[in-house]
Amino acid sequence: MWLNESIIAKYTKESERRPMMQKDIFPVNDAFRQYLQHFGRTAELPLLYSELTNYSYADSLKDKKGKWTHWENAVYEPAQLKFLKVALIDTYTALKKERVFGKQFDIERIDFCEYGNSIPFRIKIIEENGQYDFFYVKQADASRIYGLELEHLLTQNPINFLVYKDTLVEEHIEGIPGDTFLEQNLLLTDEDKIAVAKAFVQFNESCFVRLLGDMRSYNFVINVIPSSEGNHYRIRAIDFDQQCYEGKKTVYFPQFYKENGEYVDLVLHNLSLVEIQRHQQMEFTTMAAKIISHRRQLMELVNSMVNDDISENYKIHILRKELNDHFNTTRFTACKTMGSILKQQMKQVLQKHVQLANLK
Repeated sequence: MWLNESIIAKYTKESERRPMMQKDIFPVNDAFRQYLQHFGRTAELPLLYSELTNYSYADSLKDKKGKWTHWENAVYEPAQLKFLKVALIDTYTALKKERVFGKQFDIERIDFCEYGNSIPFRIKIIEENGQYDFFYVKQADASRIYGLELEHLLTQNPINFLVYKDTLVEEHIEGIPGDTFLEQNLLLTDEDKIAVAKAFVQFNESCFVRLLGDMRSYNFVINVIPSSEGNHYRIRAIDFDQQCYEGKKTVYFPQFYKENGEYVDLVLHNLSLVEIQRHQQMEFTTMAAKIISHRRQLMELVNSMVNDDISENYKIHILRKELNDHFNTTRFTACKTMGSILKQQMKQVLQKHVQLANLK
């Protein structure tokens, strides 16, 4: 796959692998909300997403290099800002739970981004000792929340989030943005290049198995993990808007995005086909272990997805046909929802790995 489809992808039309820039918000239905409540993902928060939208005006923001970004700073009337600060601090402490007990905070700024599907608000919160953190308040989109929960259950990246009515609150995911990592690490050693390539192969497979799309370089971060044997690298998704939504198979493979071209080149120049396949299998084995550890919860989550509406019918028809072709099977033909496609996808790729893990 890597040595043929990756090369072919460089010459395909961008429209064939790029998802829509905006998609509908899918409401959290009663069954999914019961799941979230049962597993501690809900809380009665002191504010709703809509209360952050009542700002007086907004100032466009530049990055550290002086370039305009998609973010804007929201400016509120003094009385409203006073209420929001208290409510946002209480929201943050609910999200972080006991990890911030007894600490004093202030809200330094409230930004928003109209470019994102969920039009997120980014909150910068600062401790009295000067340390700061970010968290996000978004519209509660069921597709995105399924993506967050699958990230938590199927990868080595636990994540905190809370849902309250039509509001979603997420913690900030630390790491170096994928689109700036290589710029900042021009002097990567040969060993580092190999380690990053291995991480990208594993991330590529993880996204495809769980049908997480649109993993262009600015939608994931790189975590550097130093060790006595040299640096290890982990790639983490930070955007879950395109969970089980698009119809094109290539949307779910990070290797097909031109923004990830340098990562693909690292793989092709530093790993043999045998090494690529070995790290694909390692990722499948890791995901199989996660399935066994979270079997009951994962089953409840996927069954909720099977009965939920988180995409459009024509996309479902496209994806099940493309996955049938990809795996040379007809097992996806009966799938009526994106959740049922995901269930068959995980079975198709991971079933034998789960069986092997159960035998150990």
